[in-house]
Amino acid sequence: MLYNNHLWIEDIDTVSRVVPEVKRLAGMSLLITGATGLICSAIIDILFRYNDTHADKISILAAGRSEKKMRSRFGDMVDRPDFTFIQYDATAAENVFHHHADYIIHGASNAYPEMVMKEPVETMLSNFQGLKELLDYANANGTKRVLYISSSEVYGKKDGSKPYRENEYGFVDLLNPRSSYSVGKRAAETLCMAYAEEYGVEAVIVRPGHIYGPTATEKDTRVSSAWAFDAARGKDIVMKSDGSQIRSYCYCLDCASAILKVLLIGNNLHAYNISNPDSIITIRDMAEILTKVAGVTLKAELPSESEKKGYNPMDNSSLESFSLTDIGWRGCFDAKIGFEHTVKILKDLVINK
Repeated sequence: MLYNNHLWIEDIDTVSRVVPEVKRLAGMSLLITGATGLICSAIIDILFRYNDTHADKISILAAGRSEKKMRSRFGDMVDRPDFTFIQYDATAAENVFHHHADYIIHGASNAYPEMVMKEPVETMLSNFQGLKELLDYANANGTKRVLYISSSEVYGKKDGSKPYRENEYGFVDLLNPRSSYSVGKRAAETLCMAYAEEYGVEAVIVRPGHIYGPTATEKDTRVSSAWAFDAARGKDIVMKSDGSQIRSYCYCLDCASAILKVLLIGNNLHAYNISNPDSIITIRDMAEILTKVAGVTLKAELPSESEKKGYNPMDNSSLESFSLTDIGWRGCFDAKIGFEHTVKILKDLVINK
């Protein structure tokens, strides 16, 4: 189990020092949707570690569609008294919440390119309809704040290679089914603002860049995840583009600490880019880091037509992080260290699986 890996625990302790505000959640409950996902499962591991080292516990309400999947990710920790599984489907017409949530993080969403193309309807619904239900709950039950996990894809395409600021938006093709992800995220962000205006619900938004780490599953088709698993198994890296696309990569625990920081002390009704300025690199740069870490070879192949359809259309999706660093956040893992730790931890998990 990932939580038993000593390097993972060391990494949790490293990022926990960046977000001492987590202690404000002691004695409170935090509902997290998408709890087994790449980002939100890392948040839960940070909360577990806090509870393991402090007397006053945080109540973790982990929402997901499958208890089996929850147990696969967290093992026997699902049976802990500070953890509650909540049956939840972000695309369902109605979910039942029997527990009070002081705070909510909405992270449930189709994020794999393959799934976005296969289920564009569900992709939009999990963002917009899923968030609406949680905002209604927050309004009716006095939840202190809702945090919505959006995406750098809301920015669309623009000219140039400068990182995006939070108020800069480019072109998104509304008639492309692949845009169900970016358009769904855009609409959900506006929904947060609408609920704040009409009902006074506190909401904050984060826009992560390209997140990677050992919390990814083997079904994750994003190149950073797929290549990390290949590297951990000693397989060569196969790149199906020229690799010139610029991305803001961020280790999953750095992303998790940023989310907790924004949830607890971010400015109400603001959006925050999540980007480590030490990890703005090209896809080729990432591939070369992984090949060096794992001692494998970088190969080139042409993509299939179906693979092309799932690609992020943005040549540059790098993000500025001034708003985030202004509230005291910093990234602890640059791309080289982050990918190195990812491969080491995954290798341990793969070997001991």
